Amino acid sequence: MFGKVTIQLKLVEGDSAGTVTAFYMSSDGPTHNEFDFEFLGNTTGEPYSVQTNVYVNGVGNREQRLNLWFDPTKDFHTYSIFWNQRQVVFLVDETPIRVHTNLEHKGIPFPKDQAMGVYSSIWNADDWATQGGRVKTDWSHAPFVATYKDFQIDACACPVPVTSADSAKNCSSSEDKKYWWDEPTLSELNLHQSHQLMWVRANHMVYDYCADTARFPVIPAECVHHRHH
Repeated sequence: MFGKVTIQLKLVEGDSAGTVTAFYMSSDGPTHNEFDFEFLGNTTGEPYSVQTNVYVNGVGNREQRLNLWFDPTKDFHTYSIFWNQRQVVFLVDETPIRVHTNLEHKGIPFPKDQAMGVYSSIWNADDWATQGGRVKTDWSHAPFVATYKDFQIDACACPVPVTSADSAKNCSSSEDKKYWWDEPTLSELNLHQSHQLMWVRANHMVYDYCADTARFPVIPAECVHHRHH
């Protein structure tokens, strides 16, 4: 509960169309919270894209998609999720690609009361993953292998039987104990990180649910208030 999780990942080489490789955090139950990195495969030579999503109280539909500025199949790159009571930040090689800000003062729920597990998986999602599902998985190119290393977690461990309220209390700074993720400097991006995020959004974003008026005729509330999406 709160902190930072990081993995180094090298994605499926060659024809990865139809596959999704995931690295994500999730709590349990019907009103779960979830922070997703989903890497959407493609035909050889076409760019891999990364889709992020945020679920709050069981509701997702907050997809953003961008094309990476490097070939993620050639080398290991670092993917991280940073989470505190003020924001959730998705990072690629320490460059922020997405920020989900706490807007509870605007009446918008924020994930801060459920401990989360860290997961990874790879699966066949050829009904939607590649070019809207038009390109299917070519099983003659199997096996599809993604490689992980250097998993790191610097966060507050929560014993399973402990209630959500107690976990939130135990993992928040107080006069008795200070946690690094509660430092005031980590309550929002610094100026350099803000510029990095603006660069990513301007040059690499290919889909943002906040701009999808066909899907959301009424702009989602958090999109109206977010300085960075």
